[in-house]
Amino acid sequence: MSTPASEWLEAGRVGRPHGLDGSFYVTGPRPALLRAGEVVRVGTGEDEAEIVRRSGTDAKPILRLAGVSDREAVEAIRGQALLVPRAAAAPLAEDEWYATDLVGCAVVDLEAGVEVGHVNELLGLPSCEALVVPRTDGGPDRLIPLVKDCVRSVDVASSRIDINLAFLGED
Repeated sequence: MSTPASEWLEAGRVGRPHGLDGSFYVTGPRPALLRAGEVVRVGTGEDEAEIVRRSGTDAKPILRLAGVSDREAVEAIRGQALLVPRAAAAPLAEDEWYATDLVGCAVVDLEAGVEVGHVNELLGLPSCEALVVPRTDGGPDRLIPLVKDCVRSVDVASSRIDINLAFLGED
């Protein structure tokens, strides 16, 4: 039975090969999701493979997948997303969300009655993470910091994020 795409989380991407045995570096890793014995999906296909070896560090993990046995096989999947079942991830705290759950959410300022736009991506900045929300007038994207002074509430079930535009100087 196939797991729906919404039930998979990106744990990183296949990077450059490491050695000759099919091992590779992971770019953009989420180390907690990359454990030996875990089943991953490479890219958007239905094929799944077990992580048979994990080494390196949390910042630069090195993986080897069952069925990927040489450098050429790694090159064939290089750049592809490594997806893990959402059920394999640790439970989130009340004020935590997966980036994939925020993408597409409507961003509004309920107090001002303003529809701001929709989240295009989540961007990691040095001090916090920010929502990237394209402007409807074609101007530069808004970066909305995920801090309590700016974000009043996040309702993933309703796909809505209530923000304080005054905090951004846009009241």
